[in-house]
Amino acid sequence: MAGSPSIASLFAQKVVIGVGDMAVSNSTSTTLSTYALGSCVGVIAYDPGTHTGGILHLMLPESKLSPEKAQSQPAMFADTGLPALFKALVGLRVDLPRLRLFVAGGASVLNGTDPFKIGDRNLAAVKKFLQGYACTVCGYDVGGTVNRTVHLEVASGKVTLRLPDRTESHALGL
Repeated sequence: MAGSPSIASLFAQKVVIGVGDMAVSNSTSTTLSTYALGSCVGVIAYDPGTHTGGILHLMLPESKLSPEKAQSQPAMFADTGLPALFKALVGLRVDLPRLRLFVAGGASVLNGTDPFKIGDRNLAAVKKFLQGYACTVCGYDVGGTVNRTVHLEVASGKVTLRLPDRTESHALGL
């Protein structure tokens, strides 16, 4: 019947990752999404072999700014959030060398200037962490002065990146 929803769409799930949080999934009916990546950085990870993905929405580069906050919300910081993301993905049987990543955010959205350079520092912390891993970074959309929204379709590894002036798709699946 025309206009009827498909069975798959009836069971589709959208998981929204808030600021300073993360989520992982191996459910092929799930789309992971995060909004308002300004100076924050989104690390989008996908293993095409297991159809498993995750998104980390980190706010700050170093947990030493607030060790007690890092204990309760490790995803807030690059140095505690990235290990937590990778650990959660491994828990879902992701093969880290097969992992494909996309990194977005790190902008300077405060009228184009950021005296603390939070976006730049967040990106530097992510890149430093990733140097220790054999996973592939498939792309970056970072810097500038605009917020970004990112969606990851777990079934396919398709990343949809939305900016105020454009929408792009990136394939993390093989």
